[in-house]
Amino acid sequence: MHFKLIIAFVEESKTDSVLETARKHGAKGATVINHARGEGTKQSKTFFGLALETPRDVVLMLVEEHLSRLILEEIAKTAEFDKLPGSGIAFKIDVEDAIGLTTQVKILTEELEDKL
Repeated sequence: MHFKLIIAFVEESKTDSVLETARKHGAKGATVINHARGEGTKQSKTFFGLALETPRDVVLMLVEEHLSRLILEEIAKTAEFDKLPGSGIAFKIDVEDAIGLTTQVKILTEELEDKL
């Protein structure tokens, strides 16, 4: 079985709905890193040296490759990435090898048996 790593930078207020959407479309789990910070084409505004930016979470999901594009598209809709600049981004990268996924591989094999 082959996997992709989806990395999403999400507005903190939308993290739970992104996780719910990803699970609904086949993700079996995720790791969330809170309070990430970044910049787009414009620098963040500050007020007396304090950044005035929306808190972000980094959501990491190791997903089966056949499900990865659907999950990526669905979380983009949920997080509204294309509605406003700076609302977040998501991308996927190839995973060469992974261990510690025995339970997830068993469940995915049963769910995707006819698709693989």
